[in-house]
Amino acid sequence: MNLRSVSTALIVGLVLLLTGCATVPRAPPAPPIVISQNTWRQVDVEIIAASQDAAGQAGVYARGSMDHWRLRVYEQTEETFIPWFSSYWTQEWLAMKVGWYSMSAGDDQDASANRLAVYLQEQYRGRVLAPVAVEIDPDAIMQQSTQFYVQLLGQHFQRIAQRHGVPAEQMNQHLNGVLAITLGPPPPRNASLYQLVRSEPLTALPAWLALQDKIHTARVQSSQAAMASVAKRTSEKLQAQFASRGVASAAAAAAGRVAGLLISVGVAGFRAMAHESDRAEMEAQLRHNLGTAFDGAWLGIMKNRETGVMAAVYYLSGQIETNLAARPALSATVYSPPKQHERQQPSNLRP
Repeated sequence: MNLRSVSTALIVGLVLLLTGCATVPRAPPAPPIVISQNTWRQVDVEIIAASQDAAGQAGVYARGSMDHWRLRVYEQTEETFIPWFSSYWTQEWLAMKVGWYSMSAGDDQDASANRLAVYLQEQYRGRVLAPVAVEIDPDAIMQQSTQFYVQLLGQHFQRIAQRHGVPAEQMNQHLNGVLAITLGPPPPRNASLYQLVRSEPLTALPAWLALQDKIHTARVQSSQAAMASVAKRTSEKLQAQFASRGVASAAAAAAGRVAGLLISVGVAGFRAMAHESDRAEMEAQLRHNLGTAFDGAWLGIMKNRETGVMAAVYYLSGQIETNLAARPALSATVYSPPKQHERQQPSNLRP
């Protein structure tokens, strides 16, 4: 063997030696993680408790927001609606509308009152509720309260998974088996608990939009009666005023054109003076009537479990509790961590 061959052999041997020293033995695969039936049962119990806790905190948030909404509605009512309603020309205009409604309805005076109720509701909505809604309204409060509830749930789920050593992927799979919204076909009207906590914002979830629309429609239908009693009392009062004005108009017609014009002007002037003298009392009575009606509506929006601002939270919490309680007993499961190239995108549930 010549010198060149010996040198080549030494170099190759040295390279092989260095390569072998640099090679790190592969770590053995992680042992499978066993999730027992008792662990899953305890996880479900804690999920229900977490939902109840989150619902309670969301209720506190909703109450504070509703108090702010009520204050803004009172302020807007005082600043715009009451001065508009109690003005002389508005009263004249309403009296004319009552007269027209009465003539159109014939003997059905309830129909006249109902038409006036619709008109007053439109005016109240346009002059008070719509401007306040630019800042805050029950629909916005419901969405914000529900979003807060869902965020709290997500935080609870992370802690539950950590406490019981449940891998994130396994916890996500478990949550995906719990229906949180079930409004029937088509499928976008249904959503799992996993889809719920992963939706940011909630409006990205079609099932949430369907639930929100369902609750909003029911709320509008139930709240329309709040103004009806005020409108009906107002209608009866204006109908009585219109009847007295009809007598004055008949007297003016019988007195002839010139005299009748003077009588009509005199009656209008007298009504204007009488109106100003009675305006403070009228506003106080209207303020009381509106306040009573609105307080009743506010309490319904706050407390009603079907149509109130907490209706979505109550619905979701009820669905979670019912569906978890109805689930069959879980058998023990074995979870093996996926290989690196098989891992899913990062989850918001990290044990």
